[in-house]
Amino acid sequence: MAASEKALNPPRGECRQCWFHAYASREAHASLGPREDCPDCVAHMVHGHPDNLIVR
Repeated sequence: MAASEKALNPPRGECRQCWFHAYASREAHASLGPREDCPDCVAHMVHGHPDNLIVR
């Protein structure tokens, strides 16, 4: 499975956003500067994963 295909097809129980950011990191984080944290990733680390983003 290609990385881009894997990024768009998380397995059951995984967060869609986190999965995409992990497997398509360059694309997901392209707008960030060097050593800049991704606000979406930080929000998930602090507040957890919203139920609507978990694959059922």
